[in-house]
Amino acid sequence: MDTERNAEFLEILKTRLTPQRLYHSICVAEQAKHLAEKFGYNTEKAYTAGLIHDIMRYEPLDQMLEMIESDGQTLTESEKNITVTLHAIAGEVYLRKKLNVTDKDILSAVRWHTTGKEDMSLLEKIIYVADLTSEDREYPDILEVRAMAEESLDKTCLRGLSFTIEDNARKCRPIHIDTVKAYNCLAERIIK
Repeated sequence: MDTERNAEFLEILKTRLTPQRLYHSICVAEQAKHLAEKFGYNTEKAYTAGLIHDIMRYEPLDQMLEMIESDGQTLTESEKNITVTLHAIAGEVYLRKKLNVTDKDILSAVRWHTTGKEDMSLLEKIIYVADLTSEDREYPDILEVRAMAEESLDKTCLRGLSFTIEDNARKCRPIHIDTVKAYNCLAERIIK
């Protein structure tokens, strides 16, 4: 994606996101660009994917479900109940159908930025990690996680996935099957 298209996306995001979420999206884009440069990926594509990853974050639940289903996708009951992940699925559909984004790598990175998936691509890992470690993020071990991101995308993804699994288990909430598959895939890769 080029600078002109990113400027267009930024204007659209201003109408769809809160100022805080817009700032988050810009921070994720900058972190994605940094990580792409560090790990040898196209920095423009990474920036774009980071910028637009949360484009559907505040869409009403029923509208997200309708958009996903109108795209021919059938969600499991578990997926419907894990509502925090639906904006990623709906975001991919919205970008493809409404904004004519055709880059499959960018679309996939947006689609999987919340749950991860088995055999994540380099861009999918970059966006997952950028979302986890962006400048606006504040949680107790953020500095440690950011340092980890400078060394290994796989280990940082695994750290994020592990937190998600543990947090959901502690709160007796369902764990998305793709998160479990992503965790197992990365854990097996790291063990080898």
